[in-house]
Order: sequence, then C-alpha cells, then structure tokens
Amino acid sequence: MFRLDEKVAIVTGAGSGIGQAIAELFASNGAKVVVSDINEENGKRVVDKIKSAGGDAIFVKADSSSAEDNEKLVATTVEHFGRLDIACNNAGIGGPAQLTGEYDIDGWNKVINVNLNGVFYGCRYQLAQMAKNGGGNIVNIASVHGTVAAPMSSAYTATKHAVVGLTKNIAAEYAKQNIRCNAVGPGYILTPLLEDNLTQEMQDAIAAKAPANRLGTPEEVANLVLFLSSDQASFITGSYYIADGGYTAI
Repeated sequence: MFRLDEKVAIVTGAGSGIGQAIAELFASNGAKVVVSDINEENGKRVVDKIKSAGGDAIFVKADSSSAEDNEKLVATTVEHFGRLDIACNNAGIGGPAQLTGEYDIDGWNKVINVNLNGVFYGCRYQLAQMAKNGGGNIVNIASVHGTVAAPMSSAYTATKHAVVGLTKNIAAEYAKQNIRCNAVGPGYILTPLLEDNLTQEMQDAIAAKAPANRLGTPEEVANLVLFLSSDQASFITGSYYIADGGYTAI
C-alpha cells in the first residue's frame, strides 16, 4: 500500500462516510491524523476507532464554512503534531432539491459557504502552513458533478465545478513550492447520508445509472485519495480524478 509514515494529515468531514474512510486509511498507513467534523460525537468516535487499531489521531471540532475555524484547525494541528503535510478537504452538503429558477436563496448561500468557501478557507490556511514546511499535499473532494450536471441541484453542481477550478489554480501557483493539489470526484457512494435519505428503490435506481450497476464504497474513494496523498503520486498535481463506476462515461 502507499505509506504515509510520519506524515501529519487533516481530514475534514471525517466523522462519517467518505471522510471517515479516508481518515482511517491514512492512519492505518502511518499518518498522524487530525479528524475534523462539526459533529463532535461522530468525530470522537472515529478517533477512538483509529486509536483502538493502533493509530494516532486527535479530534478538532470545526465548521468548515468558517474561516476562523479553518485557521484554528491548522493551528491546533501544528501545535499538537508540529507540522502539516497532507490535507483532505472533504466536508460538503447537498442542499435543496429545487429548480434553479425556484432555488431557495438561503439554501444556495449555505451550499456555497460549505462546499466552496469551506474548501477555499481550508486551502488558504493549509497552504500557508505547508509553505513553511517546505511542501505538502492537498486533495479536495469534488464530485462527478464537478463535470456533469445534477438536475435540481444547481448549487451543488456549481460548487463542485468551482472546487475543480480552485484545485487547478492552486496546483499552478504552488508547484514550485513543492505543494501538490488534486481533486477527486466520487460518483454515488453508499454513505450514511445516502442510506438515511434514500429508500432502497431509490438507491437501486441511482446505481443503475452507472455501467458498474452498483453504488461505490467510501473505501474505494479513500484508496484513490491515499494514492494521491502519497509520494508515489509525486508528479501528479492539478488533476481531477473521477471514481464513479463509469457514470460519466456514458
């Protein structure tokens, strides 16, 4: 596997789903992990699970849509572990399901604040610290809807396209400072959020849209993030990798 020995990593939205899988995989491959989530109970549960498996992790409660919380998250990471090598900006929300011409303004602003501003705020403070370290690596979690539409979810689609663009800009700006930045676009993944909000019939219908004819797992996305975060991906930056079972291929 791709080792991250002695690396220090932040994972946002790590209290469940894809973020949890990434945090656990980072830890099992040698990283010291800062588990960040707005849900304290879930975040601490993930830390306990990592420690029980022999890993090293701490929990920092943070609202990804807050610039101040993102700054504090990086500062706490450095205070506890001494440095920051890897960051995965994973926290995100779906938002209302409405036509664009009827989209709730408050709902729009909330999706923008979490999915786009939150990734920018994270990168803003992560980059400053990584530059001090002499290098680092950021993986931003976008979506397949960073490249194709998601009808009835214009805010989500807009933010995920924007995350891909932000990622490319960061890669171009910081390559000479030994900082890499890539984006990952998960397709439809079987997470607690999906399970809690969709019936089995609805899940089956979504799965059928991809040639693989199934939903992905958080671990499958985490494996891709681990590779991009490792030194084996040292010449990869500014790229956008889709893991969707073929959803965007047709």
